[in-house]
Amino acid sequence: MRRLLPHPIVTPVLAVIWLLLVNSTGAGHILLGILLGWAIPFFTLQFWPDKVTIYKPLTLLRFTAIVFIDILLANFIVARLILGSPSRLKPAFVAIPLALKSDIAISLLANTISLTPGTVSALLTADHQHLVVHALDVDDAASLIAAIKERYEKPLKEIFEKC
Repeated sequence: MRRLLPHPIVTPVLAVIWLLLVNSTGAGHILLGILLGWAIPFFTLQFWPDKVTIYKPLTLLRFTAIVFIDILLANFIVARLILGSPSRLKPAFVAIPLALKSDIAISLLANTISLTPGTVSALLTADHQHLVVHALDVDDAASLIAAIKERYEKPLKEIFEKC
């Protein structure tokens, strides 16, 4: 079964993403979404180095909700900062020490940071020990690091790494 359906979670997710992109639930689009959802993981199987294991699915749901809320709130905060006094912004690069070891978890952390307005992942050090993040307005680098580690890194560690 695993050979025919290599990533059973990714397949329906890709099908739903397809339906959202085409903005249609017609039978043809549903069938094409399912076909793409199966074909993309099937033909890219050689590029997936390890099987992805989700240790805590409920934590994944909670993490997803937190990320959506943070993206929404960050949009308003960035708009207020830009429309307010852009000359008072304090942009900075901050190196975040990583407790994550899994490549998928590190990748999701970097992508989550980049998806949240006002921050972008700039560099993962060669030893995978630090993620350099650029933030639009940094009053206290330590509090930014603590927030990222608590809100994003900690749940990702629970989800993707066996503790």
